[in-house]
Amino acid sequence: MDQLNDALVSLRQIMRAADLNARKLAKETGLSISQLLVLQAIEQSTDLTAGEIAKEVNLTQATISSLLDRLEQRELVHRVRGAADRRKVYVALTETGRALLSSAPEALHDRFSDRFLKLETWEQSMMVAVLQRVTGMMEASDIDAAPVLDAGKIDRTPLS
Repeated sequence: MDQLNDALVSLRQIMRAADLNARKLAKETGLSISQLLVLQAIEQSTDLTAGEIAKEVNLTQATISSLLDRLEQRELVHRVRGAADRRKVYVALTETGRALLSSAPEALHDRFSDRFLKLETWEQSMMVAVLQRVTGMMEASDIDAAPVLDAGKIDRTPLS
């Protein structure tokens, strides 16, 4: 029973860490983790369409459209028609978006990524196998999820 309790406490600590990180980000920037992820993707690659952003961050195009609408309302991004192909609409950061992104605290998934990538390949494989097993045990294997540590609905407005 002790190992079961240890496992459940560890799961709860992970969920709580994700929630606390999301709250900190929302308090400091007014962004959700998903919105931060989208802004980071736009910053890292120029000339991205909504569909390309969706592929980059592993979210549906409908979710990305909703996130982009919110970011555009806050004047953090703007959409621009392509010069060569007017059918394409690209998304770019505004100066306000760039400034907000530079002042945003580091996301939990970024800290995890840095530490995970420093592990030996065998350790990474073991962790992935265990986490996939846990996901299956929780009957969560078919849930669509982006590669971010966040608690809650992906396209929600940030916590207040």
